[in-house]
Amino acid sequence: MTGSEMPAPGVRTALVFPGQGAQQAGMGRAWRDTASWPLADEISEHTGVDVGELLLTADDDTLRRTDLAQLAVFAYQVIVHREAATAGLLGEVAGCAGHSLGEYTALYAAGALPLAGAARLVAARGRAMRRCAERSPGTMAAVVRLGLAAVEALTGRVRAEGPEVWVSGVNAPGNLVVSGTAEGVDRLAALAAESGGKVIRLAVGGAFHTPLMAAAADELRTALAAVEFAPAHTPVVANVDARPHRGDGGWRDRELAQLTSPVRWEDSVRTLEDELGCARFVELGPGRRLTGMIRRIAADATTVPVESPAALAEPAEPRTP
Repeated sequence: MTGSEMPAPGVRTALVFPGQGAQQAGMGRAWRDTASWPLADEISEHTGVDVGELLLTADDDTLRRTDLAQLAVFAYQVIVHREAATAGLLGEVAGCAGHSLGEYTALYAAGALPLAGAARLVAARGRAMRRCAERSPGTMAAVVRLGLAAVEALTGRVRAEGPEVWVSGVNAPGNLVVSGTAEGVDRLAALAAESGGKVIRLAVGGAFHTPLMAAAADELRTALAAVEFAPAHTPVVANVDARPHRGDGGWRDRELAQLTSPVRWEDSVRTLEDELGCARFVELGPGRRLTGMIRRIAADATTVPVESPAALAEPAEPRTP
């Protein structure tokens, strides 16, 4: 099966969307001449931000700013989703999921949010998180060579000593993320090294997905109240509980909780595969960071990363033997 062909009948597909950190300078250039590019202008109208400029000319420093990075990634994904749908790549979509910010694109792709509502929420979320991080500085780090139980025990030990740090993401086996104050992450790094683990700092300016983001949740609440979610939609597996939701009216609470809770990505992929029956995962970029995680979680699944228009005509990546 090539990427431009519909998958075989009966093969259930999951659409997955990466979050902040996937952005790259100039990432929109390959899509500028596609039929879906006018969506960038539409998102600009809804948010008051020149999204086309972010996708075409913004440099890496500009795209490190939380609010601009999130809006750029969202707009990119919306364009790619439309192009992939037009090319017949999506097939039988049984569920959607997004990593952190990507959950908002998943909600749009699933029909839970209209484009205007999703764009405004992404813009409001990015602003809220940026302001919160400025008031309560923090950082994030990846932890390798230690399991979840061990890292949770170490973060609890650090908090008992005073510094603040929490597990903020369970991405895949051996792929954990922690967030907290610089002092908390430093202390965790020392304890992890004593236990045979290693901490790799991430270039972010906030302790995302921890209680230190509580002020951002308070600010986002107003924007969420102004948006209507569809009463029924394609299942979206939520970060906060790794459960599929089909439009039960709880998305406002889930998105508020997402800001202060860990991203349960590993469990979310297992839900898509085991409960929703997805044997095919289409990652609607930029990049293919989720594809790498999915291969470590669902070894028998087919992965289809869509990083450029050329990918719409390339063969799907085969199952791992």
